[in-house]
Amino acid sequence: MKKHNFYAGPSILSEYTIKNTADAILNFADTGLSLLEVSHRSKEFTAVIEEAAQMIKELLEIPEGYHVLFLGGGASMQFCMVPFNILNKKAAYLETGTWAVNAIKEAKLFGDVDVVASSKDANFSYIPKDFVIPADADYFHFTTNNTIFGTEVRKDIDSPVPLVADMSSDIFSRPVDVSKYDIIYAGAQKNLAPSGVTIAIVKESALGKVERAIPTMLDYRTHIKKGSMFNTPPVLPIYSALQTLKYYKSLGGLKEIEKMDVAKATKLYDAIDSSKMFQGTAAVEDRSIMNVCFVIKPEYAELEKEFVDFASSKGMVGIKGHRSVGGFRASIYNALPMESVDALVAAMKEFEAKH
Repeated sequence: MKKHNFYAGPSILSEYTIKNTADAILNFADTGLSLLEVSHRSKEFTAVIEEAAQMIKELLEIPEGYHVLFLGGGASMQFCMVPFNILNKKAAYLETGTWAVNAIKEAKLFGDVDVVASSKDANFSYIPKDFVIPADADYFHFTTNNTIFGTEVRKDIDSPVPLVADMSSDIFSRPVDVSKYDIIYAGAQKNLAPSGVTIAIVKESALGKVERAIPTMLDYRTHIKKGSMFNTPPVLPIYSALQTLKYYKSLGGLKEIEKMDVAKATKLYDAIDSSKMFQGTAAVEDRSIMNVCFVIKPEYAELEKEFVDFASSKGMVGIKGHRSVGGFRASIYNALPMESVDALVAAMKEFEAKH
């Protein structure tokens, strides 16, 4: 039976990425060696990391003055690496979910943190509006997509101070005006590659302004200077990332991918909104097109586990909501085909009709 992969991360990858990575694990670049056993400094792998950085610059139309880095530690490492490198006295943060909360906690180790707005009062079911970013902040940080609660900021914010964004779960799902940001970072395991690599897009002029000493590994300048090769980078995820980037280019780039993502999300949200049994949990105007969160209406609450089992019997994996919120979550990242959305909608309708 075909599996429909709705896992939130690590999550679905394109067949193109999986096949090419599998081939390289057996024989990388006709070296007669596995990708898993070659030196990261070999000419064959150096070509991979350089091409991957170049493709990210091309797809996101990154202007001059920025560096693309491949780092370890996940987005969670960036929660401390960002303030370590650019927080002098005060930073401003938007609190929209679990990962924003974690980022705020780390930033407080390095200076004052002004939480300009929060949606905690409604279990992070909306994105705060009309907040004021303090002009004396060293930077303003926000999380573009909230995987657990299914909300998303789908436009580039205008900020009077340097802008930093965690785009872990929606990078490459739309064009981005990179020139508005000083730092963009993203764990790869949603829309790019297997877990183990994090990309950081860093504006060079943002660095070197703090007075504190920065540990070598946590200083962006270390990795810029060494082309992400200061220590051994995660070779396999970077190779997979390159395959995904090539696949995105073949689809026509980010404008085309955004159209496909919006079409998938629209179809699923329409099914939820027209249902007598299911309902969405995020504010309609802030709904994520990457993570669709929904629940069974209270009068059918006892059927929640039964629906998960029913969906599983139809080949669906990963639709159970995050343990902190319950309900259901369908993660419909770039690589998920429309046929998987169609299958989920059909399963919802069949289950509803049955009950």
